[in-house]
Amino acid sequence: MDLIGFDHVAVLTNDLDRFVAFYQEVFGAEVQSRLTIDGGQLVVLRISPTAELNIFQLDGNDEASRQVPMFGRGRLDHFAFRAGSLDAFDAIRDRLIERGCTDGFVTDFGHVLSVFFRDPEGLEAEVCVGNPDAVPGKANPPGTPSARHHG
Repeated sequence: MDLIGFDHVAVLTNDLDRFVAFYQEVFGAEVQSRLTIDGGQLVVLRISPTAELNIFQLDGNDEASRQVPMFGRGRLDHFAFRAGSLDAFDAIRDRLIERGCTDGFVTDFGHVLSVFFRDPEGLEAEVCVGNPDAVPGKANPPGTPSARHHG
């Protein structure tokens, strides 16, 4: 197998500070990065040694308020798999490109490299791998190209 598990789950909120505080206080989560992005903010919150919550608060987006009973809340925004190595990441990326699921763009988020894709159901998902060129404490916004894959 080329995967070692999930990397993160993306979540929408209307109150980023409240959301972050809850996970810090209850689970001991740690803020990995806090970024201003087009139309809002993103906090990457480490919840375990191998998993994160990517929490988005987006101006004018009210999806987070649509919390109806279980099984009526809709699909997740996206999920991310974690590749076991850079070679596995590249192999998965190649397979996704071959199937027309992605254009192959690799984002350098700082601590991870990422490629987004759409599955056969149209659900957006992502594959991530630890960035061997990461600079401790440096986070990059979405859309930052990976030098390894675009240079």
